[in-house]
Amino acid sequence: MINEKKEKSKWQHFVDWVNGEEAIERPKKISLQKINKKKLIILIRKYIWSRRKKTALHLIMCTFACMVFIGILLHTVSTLPYFGGSTNPASNEVVERYIESGVEETGASNIVTAMILEYRAFDTFGESCILFLAVICVVMLLKKDAAEETEEEKAFDQEEENVILKKVANILTPLLFLFGCYVILNGHISPGGGFSGGAIMGAGLILYACVNGQKSVQRFFTYKTFLRINVISLLAYGILKGYSFFAGANHLPDVIPKGTGWDLLSGGLILPLNICVGMIVMCTVYGFYALFTKGDI
Repeated sequence: MINEKKEKSKWQHFVDWVNGEEAIERPKKISLQKINKKKLIILIRKYIWSRRKKTALHLIMCTFACMVFIGILLHTVSTLPYFGGSTNPASNEVVERYIESGVEETGASNIVTAMILEYRAFDTFGESCILFLAVICVVMLLKKDAAEETEEEKAFDQEEENVILKKVANILTPLLFLFGCYVILNGHISPGGGFSGGAIMGAGLILYACVNGQKSVQRFFTYKTFLRINVISLLAYGILKGYSFFAGANHLPDVIPKGTGWDLLSGGLILPLNICVGMIVMCTVYGFYALFTKGDI
């Protein structure tokens, strides 16, 4: 005789359902010799019916949860203030402070750059660190030894045989670097800055690598150069803004002049910070390209 199990409570049935256990417990061992055909068919039918009920209940619960979530989102969107309205959370004293006092307090004529590298410089520092960490993580995952290169990977090291394409690319590469430097250095007085200028310079490195091969880039931009540029830029950014935060939080006079608006040497620390961000973005853009195409920098 097999000892009959005590009936489970409703709570225990609910726990079993959440854990994905069977609604009807199957015997651990079923001897086909000791069970007749009718009982076996009934047992199978009960098992299939319980599975169908369980699947239907899951679908009903999932549909209900999705409808509730969609209803919450629609209600939230319907109560938002219209774009540009006076009750919009974006139209507050912070925006007014940026627009009215930005040039006087930061020395930068570009309000966006003043906001990113002065008022919210700590956020920008975090973004720069994330870019560096992202490339380092990809390096650890994809970096390969030179001995493991395949024929397909070696193709990225070969020069482009198209003479016209090579000549045009070699002319455009220094122009891209020149334009990238211009965007970075003038980011505080005109549209641009470290992010956009760094992306342009990174595109110049990619163009040069596509035409002349990655080994030609490694003659002046090695993995050690990549690390040094990133580390020096992050450290310089942290030290410069650390000084700015310390002086501002303690109401100390800032010895770094703001300069005259619309002049190249203005904006205080914004110009060197733009250079640091530009170098980090340039290394990140080319680093991802080099790693995903060949597995090495």
